[in-house]
Amino acid sequence: MSLTGRVHSVETCGTVDGPGIRFIIFLQGCLMRCKYCHNRDTWDTEAGKMMTVDELMAELVQYRHYMEASGGGITVSGGEAMLQPEFVKAIFTACKMEGIHTCLDTNGFVRRIDETVKGVLDVSDLVLLDIKQMDNEKHIDLTHVSNKYTLEFAAYLAQRNQPVYLRYVVLPSYTDAEKDVHALGKFIAPMKNIEKVELLPYHELGKHKWTAMGEIYPLEGISTPPRATMEMVKNILLQYHNNVIY
Repeated sequence: MSLTGRVHSVETCGTVDGPGIRFIIFLQGCLMRCKYCHNRDTWDTEAGKMMTVDELMAELVQYRHYMEASGGGITVSGGEAMLQPEFVKAIFTACKMEGIHTCLDTNGFVRRIDETVKGVLDVSDLVLLDIKQMDNEKHIDLTHVSNKYTLEFAAYLAQRNQPVYLRYVVLPSYTDAEKDVHALGKFIAPMKNIEKVELLPYHELGKHKWTAMGEIYPLEGISTPPRATMEMVKNILLQYHNNVIY
């Protein structure tokens, strides 16, 4: 019997969540409450559409040619993918049998690194890891949770030498302080598994989802960071890692 999970949506030809052209599965549910979240409608862990691994695979393989030609594959994102680790493991296991590259997109809020989590990582060719903020108090203000588990997860990925693309959202007044960027750089400097650091400039593209749900958007009035800010953050991180892009 094919395993079932809660799916928010799929994107058939994604180009920003991992290398090449990717089939992206956005899973339902997230425990972080990021102020800049552009998928506000994915938070509810009881919402979404119930789908089986077989249903997803039947759709995914239709795009195999595009994935293979571009060096792409599948990315499981969210919400937060690691709230449904058994489901992710089953999807990735099926993809590995088909020779399809697998990528896990996660915020690292994994409270216990158990055999299930290790099983997911065993079938993950690449991990996209979001680190929101190195200062714990600022992290709690930004996401409503501590960064403790994310940093522990990052350290575990480094320990097992798991290939990682690290992602960091540059949000004016929240994540662009030089002190915080240096802290991130010092944290990742010894990690040989991080292939590149992707800086993501904050944007308001998800604001309409907050409004549609009858909520006040928490970052009203904050604009996309200017190029000078992005360059500043990039240049600091280049002191600690040789591949930083935005």
